[in-house]
Amino acid sequence: MTSRIDSLPHRRQIIDRRALADALAALDAADPSALRRAATAHLKQALDLGRAEIQRRLIDHPTRGLEAAAAQAFLADQLLRLLYDFVTTRLYPNTNPTAAERIALVAVGGYGRGEMAPFSDIDIAFITPWKQPAWAEQIIESMLYALWDMGLKVGHSSRSLDEMVRQAKADITVRTALLEGRYIWGDIALYDEAARRFKAEVQADTARQFIADKLDERNARHKKMGDSRYVVEPNVKEGKGGLRDLHTLFWIGKYAYNVRTVAELVETGLLTRAEYRQFNRAENFLWAVRCHLHSIAGRAEDRLTFDMQREIAGRMNYADRPGKSPVERFMQFYFLQAKAVGDLTGLFLAHLDEKFAARGRRFGLPRLRRRPGKLRGFVLDRGRLAIPSEDFFEADPARLVELFQLADLHGLEIHPLAMRAAARDAKLVDDIRREPRANAFFLDVLTSPRDPETVLRWMNEAGVFGRLVPDFGRVVAQMQFDMYHHYTVDEHTIRAIGLLSQIEHGTLKEEHPLSTGILKHIGESSRRVLYVAVLLHDIAKGRGGDHSVLGAEVARRLCPRFGLNAAETETVAWLVRHHLLMSATVFKRDLADFKTILDFCEVVKSPERLRLLLVLTVVDIRAVGPGVWNGWKKQLLTELYDAAEEVLRLGHKHKGRGERIAAKQAALAQTLGWDDARFAAHVRRLPEAYWIAEPDDVLARNARTMAEAGDAALSIAAQVYPERGATLVTIYATDHPGLFYRAAGAIHVAGGNIIDARIHTTRDGMALDNFLVQDPVGRPFDHPDQLARLETSIEDAFANRTRLADRLKAKPLPRARAEAFEIAPNVIIDNGASNRFTVIEVNARDGPALLNRLAHALFQSKVTLHSAHVATYGERAVDTFYVTDLTGEKIANAQRLKALERRLLAAAAGTLDEAEAA
Repeated sequence: MTSRIDSLPHRRQIIDRRALADALAALDAADPSALRRAATAHLKQALDLGRAEIQRRLIDHPTRGLEAAAAQAFLADQLLRLLYDFVTTRLYPNTNPTAAERIALVAVGGYGRGEMAPFSDIDIAFITPWKQPAWAEQIIESMLYALWDMGLKVGHSSRSLDEMVRQAKADITVRTALLEGRYIWGDIALYDEAARRFKAEVQADTARQFIADKLDERNARHKKMGDSRYVVEPNVKEGKGGLRDLHTLFWIGKYAYNVRTVAELVETGLLTRAEYRQFNRAENFLWAVRCHLHSIAGRAEDRLTFDMQREIAGRMNYADRPGKSPVERFMQFYFLQAKAVGDLTGLFLAHLDEKFAARGRRFGLPRLRRRPGKLRGFVLDRGRLAIPSEDFFEADPARLVELFQLADLHGLEIHPLAMRAAARDAKLVDDIRREPRANAFFLDVLTSPRDPETVLRWMNEAGVFGRLVPDFGRVVAQMQFDMYHHYTVDEHTIRAIGLLSQIEHGTLKEEHPLSTGILKHIGESSRRVLYVAVLLHDIAKGRGGDHSVLGAEVARRLCPRFGLNAAETETVAWLVRHHLLMSATVFKRDLADFKTILDFCEVVKSPERLRLLLVLTVVDIRAVGPGVWNGWKKQLLTELYDAAEEVLRLGHKHKGRGERIAAKQAALAQTLGWDDARFAAHVRRLPEAYWIAEPDDVLARNARTMAEAGDAALSIAAQVYPERGATLVTIYATDHPGLFYRAAGAIHVAGGNIIDARIHTTRDGMALDNFLVQDPVGRPFDHPDQLARLETSIEDAFANRTRLADRLKAKPLPRARAEAFEIAPNVIIDNGASNRFTVIEVNARDGPALLNRLAHALFQSKVTLHSAHVATYGERAVDTFYVTDLTGEKIANAQRLKALERRLLAAAAGTLDEAEAA
């Protein structure tokens, strides 16, 4: 938009075209190549100085995004004009051009709009009247070589007028780029002719198809980018709620109404003045972020990664607030702007819909399935729920909640003008927040048997949700600065409610048979409790304390207002307080240790709470993001649920240890089909703890591995374990000290990620270690090349053919951006979590060498390792070890425990003495 370039302050400080033109005119070289090189050097220097000036302004005024983007476009304009003049007057002068020897230099795409980030491509079109003459080819080629020599990325096209029209008609991308065409230099009459023909031959009477195509393109882009504007590492340009969404609105308005600027969309009625200000504010902020991204990266970079977030928050002067770091405050503002872009898109399309209604069906919106009888004063407008007058909500503010309750009840879409009025009047909810009628409407939506996720999302977009439940309003657009959570807190919560609804409807029965069965049989009161608990489980995040404890307090305050009775309120509060208990137990504790089950049941106390907690845990984990849920987590949760359900149902009775072992051995004997003597010999070799720790299918796999190995000193077996979404790697070898840490290091060197490990020693001195292994993205480690590499790596490590420490150090981080997070290692040693073992939990930054270093520290500390449990939460790893001293007893000596803690802390921090780690 030329007006932004024209209004730039102190433009000559960016580039002084007159002075540079004089310098170019003074160049003297007989050889055209030398002359072009000399001119390019001058222009490159001007480019560098101009970029440095724009960068300085951006640092001084870090929120002036549109000004920075316009300054980049201005700099490119001046360089292209100077270069064009130089090439046409000094290199290839043409004193008497023919009618065909004319060129118009046109900026297209974002550059045509007058907006560029520091390292954006320069998109230009060279337009000629007819087929390109030789003179024009020389000009274009010379200019392009000069631009490339200056280090610029150029997107270019060379077309005659007829080719321009033909290609624009055939290709929506070309048409969109030319739509924003802006004259830079050259033959202005030719440019005017190109603009006239584009409007007359391409644009005329095609607005509806163009709009439909651009919306399809937008939907495909959103799907590719994750289809949420609340992903924690958003793409500022292409992501949902990003700059491209705003550009799409402008392209549609420009195509349909020939506007030149966003401000002119107000005159067409597509935006109100308030919405224009919202558009401008969001665009300015997003451009500022994008310019900072390019500036920091030193290249074109549009993904707002964690390391960039921290740096840009500092550049844009965000400060600490209680419970929120600068980066969290910056990202919350980012997501609020992305939300504003989404709101604008809905309203804009509604206006378009009205304008083009006579010519067909609404843009991508579903037809009404049925017409409801009673609308309680609301009206239907072309199948959408609308309001009869502008003061409708003011007359009765409870209607602001009723709007969404009716939309859910009748399966209706809400008219965007009604959404606009709801957003405008949302503050009226403050007056009726405690009214039973308004809260009853809200509870109806939350616990809807239809589609609560969609309607709650609409309610959140309108701002009504956060007004009715201010505690929820506090977490709207709030990110969690870690690599585990994919979404903001409000988006995570709404997705969790949607998952709960899907499980209840049976659509996820194959993935969640246990939860589906539970939801089929719980009563209405428990169902209500569960939906409210899912809503409130993360409500207290960002308050500077334990969000589970603080959330339970919020639940006790809010539930009576929603209409829940005292018993329901207490259950919701308990679920919120303990919503992490089940996942912490399965990922950090040994489920084969019966004390783990008893301690868990001591907190849960009732089968009904157990059922509700399981479902809450499942939807909480799944709503974290794609790929977080897997078969391993499903299996562990099912194991804990079954064991706890048995204890709670039988009143803390438990089958005797001997009975359990006998039952497992009988089942194994039947599975293997061995003769009595052979099976008895196998049983004698294995200690009691082994039979308790391993499930039936692993017992069978281990037995076959041991039988096939015979007298071999080392045998490695790897089989896909589909029930746990992993590969079971069994190492059967002559036992010796340090075997586990070598095995762990070797598996990591081969590219595997250990998620669970159990360590056993046979009575005749053989080690039998079972590892569950996945690839770095959480899939089974099962490709033949991977397995071959794994076997070689383990063999090399056991034979001391390689220095594991060096190879592990050379491995890249599994998550390269983990360095953006500060994680202080922490070691917790607990002698009360197990009757037989000392339990050690280590929290540290994840890394390929971490488990190896920790296992090596345990080996140096002369302790016996019985099982290891590895959980990762993005950049953070939590590794838990069940250990004893060399005599098989718990480690009780205080001095020894202190020394063990110190050594593990050093190993977690990577500061363990190099000689020790060799």
